[in-house]
Amino acid sequence: MAHVAGPPQFNGLQDSSRTILDHYQSQVRTRRIYTVASIVVFLVVLAASLDFANNANSGKFFERLPYFFDFIKSFVPNSPLEIFRAMFDLPSPYADGSIKFDYTSDRVWITDSFYIPNFFYQLAITLNIAIVSTILGSTGAFLLCFFASTNLVGAGIVRWVVRRIMEILRAFPEIVIAGLLAAILSIGPIAAIIAVSVHTIGALGKLFFEVVENADMKPDEGLRASGANWLERVRFAILPQVLPNFVSYTLLRTEINVRASTIIGAVGGGGIGEVFSLSIGRDHAAKTYAIIILLLITVICVDQFSAWLRRRLIGKQSFEFGRGAA
Repeated sequence: MAHVAGPPQFNGLQDSSRTILDHYQSQVRTRRIYTVASIVVFLVVLAASLDFANNANSGKFFERLPYFFDFIKSFVPNSPLEIFRAMFDLPSPYADGSIKFDYTSDRVWITDSFYIPNFFYQLAITLNIAIVSTILGSTGAFLLCFFASTNLVGAGIVRWVVRRIMEILRAFPEIVIAGLLAAILSIGPIAAIIAVSVHTIGALGKLFFEVVENADMKPDEGLRASGANWLERVRFAILPQVLPNFVSYTLLRTEINVRASTIIGAVGGGGIGEVFSLSIGRDHAAKTYAIIILLLITVICVDQFSAWLRRRLIGKQSFEFGRGAA
């Protein structure tokens, strides 16, 4: 039976090549059908979920959507300068005896004539929680990651146990761990530090051992052939390769922990998150916007410092190569 002529560019193909081409095109069509069907099913499920959520919402989300920004419109300070006064604990001309405009009583006095604005003091507490938690968490992750790596640990039981420990540590969000610890240690920074540190060990540990598993094992083979023990192989063959990535992930985790410490503070962990929760709950617009500005500046500064430190550790040539390629 004569084969039906295809497109001009395929007429010269042999029967075996044409069979392969026909099979490939059939697979492409099948994959496209499955893709379209999956998208349709996803959209149907998404629409059904949104409809269910809207019906379960007492306020009818879609009906209230036009009023989404009403809170922001009404949550406006008396004057833009009030944000500045609240940030630095300066007297307000709108003072009426209420705590809404009483900024000076929150000052943290260092000496009789020098004070730290309350929001800056609370922000320092939050940063201390994040930094201490990152140090403790990254240290724990560093010590565990090598025992979870397939290319360094031959005993499957050791690797399995360490990985399960990491999974348990990162299974619960920081705020849940802090809530459990609050019943034991009471509310405060200590519970927040432990909660963030525990989650950091699990999260960084996974990232660390994946970096170790992708390391080049030729230096390790050379050291093993020369009689080096396990610690020497890790120290001289693996660690120099993975250390830049370890530092990069640790700096990234520091940014995450700053935000996590703020959230934990809102539920009693202390720091800027606690005063932010009180300010927005009491309808203190100037204080709320002052805290938001401080948090934005802090996150930007931490991000810029992380980028600067990465350049110092990894080298500017890596960034210049990437910029040239772009």
